[in-house]
Amino acid sequence: MKFMLIVKATADTEAGVMPDTELLTAMGAYNEELVKAGVLLAGEGLHPSSRGARVYFDGRARRVVDGPFAEAKELIAGFWLIQARSLEEALEWVKRVPNLQGEQGQIEVRQLFDPADFGDELTPELRAAEASLREQVAGRPA
Repeated sequence: MKFMLIVKATADTEAGVMPDTELLTAMGAYNEELVKAGVLLAGEGLHPSSRGARVYFDGRARRVVDGPFAEAKELIAGFWLIQARSLEEALEWVKRVPNLQGEQGQIEVRQLFDPADFGDELTPELRAAEASLREQVAGRPA
């Protein structure tokens, strides 16, 4: 099972405050643990919403709104994508995320859909097309 660990934004991350060397070192060690355990698939931090935009859809119409966006607690500051045997295992990894200053924060854990989750609606042709796209993405240089 794949899980996305969604790091919620804080006032500091939205203000563009960068982590100090101590936190970067701790996060590097944590990421190394994930890699050594064979569970890390991807992980990145995100720039503040002031450097982003949202696209709103209304039928065929599209409307772009530039950041920043209100309510930092509803925004995302970063993520990890991990492979775990269960939600419980994913939660155990989240509990180990460094929080050196003991600040308040939140990480949302969400399971990714697997092709099998779509049942018969995902026809053999659609499954083959999806598999082909995944192969193409996997073959790209990093």
